[in-house]
Amino acid sequence: MLLPRVIPCLDVKDGRVVKGVKFQGLRDAGDPVELAAAYAVQGADELVVLDVSATPEGRSHALEVVREVRKVLPLPLTVGGGVRQVSDAEALLDAGADKVAANTAAVERPELLDELARRFGCQCAVLALDAARKGDDWEVVVQSGRDRVGIDALEWAAEAVERGAGEILLTSWDRDGTGAGYDLELLGAMRSVVDVPIIASGGADGPVHMAEALAAGADAVLAATIFHDGHTTVADLKAELAGLGVEVRR
Repeated sequence: MLLPRVIPCLDVKDGRVVKGVKFQGLRDAGDPVELAAAYAVQGADELVVLDVSATPEGRSHALEVVREVRKVLPLPLTVGGGVRQVSDAEALLDAGADKVAANTAAVERPELLDELARRFGCQCAVLALDAARKGDDWEVVVQSGRDRVGIDALEWAAEAVERGAGEILLTSWDRDGTGAGYDLELLGAMRSVVDVPIIASGGADGPVHMAEALAAGADAVLAATIFHDGHTTVADLKAELAGLGVEVRR
């Protein structure tokens, strides 16, 4: 059985790492290459880089950022933002990505996931699913959090996996940047409908939240603010998780 992963996330806009709350009010959080190198030294298991302005601006991912990050990163790298077709994914992989995440374009044209899985393998095709609570359920959010599309998040995840998505990067829009903890109900519900790895995202403020997410069904825990703002390091976080009885990768 694979041990859980701890994954820092770099949301990138105009070549800089940014962070906000519920995808809004973005503030500068540093240089992506410097942060990637630091997190690798600290013991991160993987890194996620999301170009948060690519889709709203109608362009492809900023490939130069991926190339520069790859130079300093000896870890698996997932990249998303602006992936509309197979050629976009191919360009990201050529630039140094190991996995490619699709969100808005996959919602608009689900066949994209079939195409990515056929061309690169299911292990390379990641569904980036942003979900917002709607009553007792959750609906899909696209365009970097701007639009709710009325699609049930659990049903969409199940379809995406059938089409070939090999992993789900699941972000709670309601919890993003709040430090209030992951949406454990969402994670548990998602775990009941898909059998691929789930990366929990949105709301982490420390090891207790991460331990809760892993217990709820996540296979990996992603965080940004707590690392970017220096609240903790990956190494310290892993040590604290171990102290809570959660076995993680070293």
